[in-house]
Amino acid sequence: MTEKLADLNCTSSAKKLGPEEVQENLKQLDGWTLADDGGAISRRFGFKGFLKAVEMANLAAWLGNKQDHHPDISFGFGYCEVQFSTHDAGGLTKNDFICAARLDALLA
Repeated sequence: MTEKLADLNCTSSAKKLGPEEVQENLKQLDGWTLADDGGAISRRFGFKGFLKAVEMANLAAWLGNKQDHHPDISFGFGYCEVQFSTHDAGGLTKNDFICAARLDALLA
């Protein structure tokens, strides 16, 4: 049985995933999309108003600090977009998918 991504923690030794591994991990996430260049995953969250968007940005930042894997976050009135990639690896690693799944779990 495969462990759920949301139950895992990021590691410092994560290696860049190949295209097949990226697609397999992406299947485990709802609402996350792969960047055209394959180097990042992102999800846009919609809200009514500004405060909820700020709270979402803070939640994503908190998770990034807790996992020592920091996302790129943009937000404004009614939206917050969170993007994960592993710059050191030059693409996506398991850590990106772990953080995306953990963020989704926090919102569930």
